[in-house]
Amino acid sequence: MPYITVRGFNHYYEWISESGNEPSDKPVLVFVHGWGGSARYWESTARALCDRFDCLLYDMRGFGRSRSNTSETSPLAEPPETVVELSYELETYADDLAGLLDVLGLQRVCLNAHSMGASVAVFFLNLYADRVDRAILTCSGIFEYDEKAFNAFYKFGGYVVKFRPRWLYGLPFVDRLFMQRFLHRSLPGAISRSFLNDFLMADYEAALGTIFTCVSKKATEVMPQEFAQITVPTLLISGDRDIIIPAEMGRQAAALNNNIQYVVIPNTAHFPMLEDAPTYLERVREFLDVGVVQPSVAGSRE
Repeated sequence: MPYITVRGFNHYYEWISESGNEPSDKPVLVFVHGWGGSARYWESTARALCDRFDCLLYDMRGFGRSRSNTSETSPLAEPPETVVELSYELETYADDLAGLLDVLGLQRVCLNAHSMGASVAVFFLNLYADRVDRAILTCSGIFEYDEKAFNAFYKFGGYVVKFRPRWLYGLPFVDRLFMQRFLHRSLPGAISRSFLNDFLMADYEAALGTIFTCVSKKATEVMPQEFAQITVPTLLISGDRDIIIPAEMGRQAAALNNNIQYVVIPNTAHFPMLEDAPTYLERVREFLDVGVVQPSVAGSRE
């Protein structure tokens, strides 16, 4: 499996393109996954769009195949002096993405990011606006601070992250129960099992740390400002049945900025790209087919 060292941490990444597992000369579309997941759930979307883009998928630090116990060595390793102490703030994950693009020699890309990954992407759009042509934020939004509700969420989230015995993966129907809260339409069993596996394997520190950075008083104060500052053409997509990040939160975020187009996909929840792929892909293609430039590449992509 391909790994790349970014800021001292091994990151799993892969290309999906018409030529196979290598990029060609098409514009690059980078996919960013959400909390507890991995790039695996983006694969079908990437394959559907690889006629137009070279699709780059990666697992964020501490999640999926980019865990701290990853033993694979990277031919693209950075010198030891560049290793830094990394936190679980959303901004640091945006810096991770910039580092990934640097090592791969990619100067300008399009983004498609989901849930927590969409929050990371919002910071990236403002910190590195010159590196993004167009962006899609799937299931994102802004919310208000509620101390009592947040403390209850932290307590429950901490319990869920701490008690994740691996044997759960072997029990029948656990994957369906695990995904039930996220979906309005059921998904094939293989996809649900992949979600459960990623959740069970996520690093404890990363899983818990990002709970506190994604749902926090700071986030309620900062994220509206970040949405308002976006200068990159952006499409925000919500599922109308989403109870994780309700559509109204997306609507409020989009209303802050004329650069953000807003779309709601009916009868979908937190994974509209999987629950109604045809509609999702139609909306995405309509948006991406306007004004996407050829990639600007510095150095090699291998």
